[in-house]
Amino acid sequence: MTSKNTIKVAAIQQAFHGSKAATLEHTANQIRQAAEQGAELITLQELHATEYFCQVEDAKYFDLAEPLEGETCQLMKALAAELNIVIVASIFEKRGHGVYHNTALVLDKQQGLAGFFRKMHIPDDPGFYEKYYFIPGDNEPGFSPIETSIGKLGVLVCWDQWYPEAARLMALKGADVLIYPTAIGWDKDDTNDEQARQLDAWQTVQRGHSIANNLPVISINRVGLEDDPSGQTAGIDFWGNSFITGHQGEWLAKANSDEETILIAELDLNKSDKVRRIWPYFRDRRIDAYDNLLKRWID
Repeated sequence: MTSKNTIKVAAIQQAFHGSKAATLEHTANQIRQAAEQGAELITLQELHATEYFCQVEDAKYFDLAEPLEGETCQLMKALAAELNIVIVASIFEKRGHGVYHNTALVLDKQQGLAGFFRKMHIPDDPGFYEKYYFIPGDNEPGFSPIETSIGKLGVLVCWDQWYPEAARLMALKGADVLIYPTAIGWDKDDTNDEQARQLDAWQTVQRGHSIANNLPVISINRVGLEDDPSGQTAGIDFWGNSFITGHQGEWLAKANSDEETILIAELDLNKSDKVRRIWPYFRDRRIDAYDNLLKRWID
């Protein structure tokens, strides 16, 4: 853990720019802008280099996958070293023939690839057919933060953000911040009320992880309408609304639903200890009574 109390962090909310090359170039420019504003930790959304291809099941999209230390990793590694920053990036990883993951990378200043996290919870819903593309992560040892020069980063990915168990395990292993690269949006056919409920639920559950674990949260979502390649639906309107909270779930920075944005906030990574003295959830946990959490269902 860094001895420095406060760091400046950034969350880059962006749209897909028509091709992987154009999008990565745009992302690199956004990273430079965030670094110019003093950000030491810069976080990117889920699968930020490409379109969100999981709207359909089509084998051609496996061609978008790259090795763990492929093109995207090399670009982010170079930027991290040049700008002396830590970057949380995201790739469609080809681990081997027929073995693919949705993987978050952590690039640490001059160190390079400090670690990675393979998405654990994989959804399979209309418009989000991720089980077709991704195998659940087999991270060792499980849900564990990644050690960096600025602290321990509890990196999880999108659907992982709905599970309190994942956030709690990261906290128990010493995470200083929870980070959720995300790709989530509205079905254009949903009513305005339903869209509002979904967005509120998404924000609330993550703020709950912040409050229950006394940790700041950085949640980075993509923005913009992306067409359904099959033409069967109106596509996904990614709702943006990226945000950063403090150790008690308080809003530190929020984006809107339709614009590319660089969110900046300052985090005191040593504050968890102070807050946990007042809200001692960890002291009062009844670990002797939680065995049933390891069951799929209790009849």
